[in-house]
Amino acid sequence: MINYLTEQVKFDLRDKRKISDWIKETIREETTGNKVVGDIAIVFTSDEYLREINIKFLKKDYYTDIISFDNSTEKKISGDLIISKERVKENSIQYSQSFCDELHRVVIHGILHILGYNDLIESEKEIMSKKEDYYLAKRGWINNAI
Repeated sequence: MINYLTEQVKFDLRDKRKISDWIKETIREETTGNKVVGDIAIVFTSDEYLREINIKFLKKDYYTDIISFDNSTEKKISGDLIISKERVKENSIQYSQSFCDELHRVVIHGILHILGYNDLIESEKEIMSKKEDYYLAKRGWINNAI
């Protein structure tokens, strides 16, 4: 089950069902149907709240748009995506994207982390970026060819 929550911000996400279906399809494709969707919490919060989590759990003192926690088991993909609504808005302006487009990118980025992808080095970043573009285009949320 995919749940949408808020912490310290007001936010009403539109198209939750469409986004949930997209996440489930992505997980099915990435795991070739060998795993099911477990519990995924997508929490929208403030910059400060997410920074506190970054400090507490990752020992990093800076703002970020998303932190992903993987709680998957052998058979189920589960985890938490904690997203700074403020940082997504800032990034959308910086990258000349709509808020919705940037939010979709951040969500799929977090899902890819839960699925085991990393972005610590340039070659990993490139793979993740291509995967993000692929799944965004597949849903028609960017114009890049699949």
